[in-house]
Amino acid sequence: MTTIPNLPNLRADLLDIPSVDKLAHAGAMDHPPRILLLYGSLRERSFSRFLTFEAARILEHFGAEVKIFDPLELPMAGSVPETHPKVVELRDLCLWSEGQVWCSPERHGAVTAVMKNQIDWIPLEMGAIRPSQGRTLAVMQVCGGSQSFNVVNTLRLLGRWMRMFTIPNQSSVPMAYKEFDDAGRMKPSSYYDRVVDVMEELVKFTLLTRGSTDYLTDRYSERSERAREAIDRQLQKI
Repeated sequence: MTTIPNLPNLRADLLDIPSVDKLAHAGAMDHPPRILLLYGSLRERSFSRFLTFEAARILEHFGAEVKIFDPLELPMAGSVPETHPKVVELRDLCLWSEGQVWCSPERHGAVTAVMKNQIDWIPLEMGAIRPSQGRTLAVMQVCGGSQSFNVVNTLRLLGRWMRMFTIPNQSSVPMAYKEFDDAGRMKPSSYYDRVVDVMEELVKFTLLTRGSTDYLTDRYSERSERAREAIDRQLQKI
């Protein structure tokens, strides 16, 4: 085991020195960015769903391939086996995605149970696969009253916990009942312009990071842990 002068706690053979060359995209990246959208309400006239579909239209115009998960009939996390069709659908969509959009109403100053339940069904690990790690993420919220940022702040925390790259921009739409017409389309406004900004930024960051996520999320601590586990397995064979 090689050590480094002045850094005796590090293993030189496990330490990566970042470089631009290592960020080169791996594999063919000629397909459209794959974006999954989740929303957090089951109401018939759901403004978070309206905003999600508006975002999807914008993303499609930017050349992305989009899929929207319908949370209706998704059981509470832990109440059914992971083989439940809605759970399988959600996890397959997460694996398919390269970026995601999370949009929730604010309820009692926080995300809704519908939104949190979807995130709770997404595991950090599925064997050697991590369904959310390395995906880009955009967060949005709708408010019944004055503008707040409680939900987007919570979604950012959850995105970080799920090891996602949450983009800097975000959307918060106050008094959402005033911002959508009878058909559920968002009216022209500065809030609409911000949604365009967020989706534009999401596509840019997704194009920038996809193909490099394995390298971006490769960690010294995990390499060290794997090396220790390999040694332990060898010792057990002796």
